[in-house]
Amino acid sequence: MLITNATLINEGRRFEADLLIKGERIEKIAPSIAAPAGVQVLDARGRFLLPGMIDDQVHFREPGLTHKGDQATESAAAVAGGTTSFFDMPNVIPQTVTREALAQKYAAAAGRCHANYAFYFGATNDNVEEIARLQPGETPAVKIFMGASTGNMLVDNPQTLDSMFRRSPVILLTHCEDTPLIKANEEKARQEYGEDVPWSEHPHIRSVEACYKSTELAVGLARRHGARLHVLHLTTARELEFFQPGPVGGKQITVEACVHHLYFDESRYADLGSRLKCNPAVKSASDRAALVAAVREGRIDIIATDHAPHTREEKAQKYFKAPSGLPLVQHSLLALFELAGRGELDLETIVQRAMHAPAIRFGVQERGFLREGAYADLVLVDPHKPTRVTPESLLYKCGWSPFDGDTFSASIAATWVNGALAWDGGKVLAPRGQKLLFR
Repeated sequence: MLITNATLINEGRRFEADLLIKGERIEKIAPSIAAPAGVQVLDARGRFLLPGMIDDQVHFREPGLTHKGDQATESAAAVAGGTTSFFDMPNVIPQTVTREALAQKYAAAAGRCHANYAFYFGATNDNVEEIARLQPGETPAVKIFMGASTGNMLVDNPQTLDSMFRRSPVILLTHCEDTPLIKANEEKARQEYGEDVPWSEHPHIRSVEACYKSTELAVGLARRHGARLHVLHLTTARELEFFQPGPVGGKQITVEACVHHLYFDESRYADLGSRLKCNPAVKSASDRAALVAAVREGRIDIIATDHAPHTREEKAQKYFKAPSGLPLVQHSLLALFELAGRGELDLETIVQRAMHAPAIRFGVQERGFLREGAYADLVLVDPHKPTRVTPESLLYKCGWSPFDGDTFSASIAATWVNGALAWDGGKVLAPRGQKLLFR
């Protein structure tokens, strides 16, 4: 396919060009390319051509939780939203905490994912030796839940944490919230409200202090042992003091922000209720503004989603029983374009943080950039065609979105994965050669 008259955004530049796809890769980028015989031509005039998003944090719920979502349904929503590669989390059933479980998860995903994929390995209080034996290419990173989690995936043993930071051969990811502080805050809320805690209390229960204390511990361990650390889904202005601006490629310790923490603030608990409940919590307007500013300056390195679907029935329960998590991948790039439209971020920064930086940080080869010879993982965005979010338009198995009823000013016109059209602006096409990353 030859894409003509597009506005490309890549490596800090915005420029008009044609782009030729041959097979799985970008064959040529030039101001003007003559169409070879038999090549389909797409006139992209007035639209932006970007590298596909690389989402380094999703929960697609397979295996074991597939009533919420699975690799096929959620990756279909991802390509409809402009995501071409994703890294899936290990808190499934069975948990991905052994190399055998990791291999089984890869085998089950083969041929079913609409985007390229990789799976994280999970940490527990008793699998340090398994982590130490991991080989490069088996997994992009090890996920440590330093806040509350399911099963035995809360790693709260100080000796175990120290050993993991000292011995892990791969990047460590941390979910940073201090469980004892959260439990104390929950008890206070119960005493005041009983079981019917207002949703607006969530950012006070999953508090700034709980986040700060846990992030301080993780960063301290990483500095002590020289470990490569990536702190997930930062939510507070106060935590930003632990991180430095600068190019992602030169950092030992990096940090991400998620789309919903950049887009929403605590005022939205009033209308969204449980649909905004996530961990760490969406916090104050000043915290949101600080996160956006940190994305602009490069103190926050990566933008991701933490896509985490639950059914409507699960979310309809009262505070302590309603699970935390939001489905986000179908509209993550559109939400970022909305922030650009408000003047909070520019498109060049969005591409740097959501496309280039994950590729650099995790060593994703030949993806995340518009370069000749790279894989043709591309997204075409139409800034003039609005997208209205309706239940009928959603591709998630859970069937709802925190953006229900909203209208975004842009739309995803097309997504290509490894040179093949995966989303044509109206429907998802069958998987064609999506690849397991890192092998």
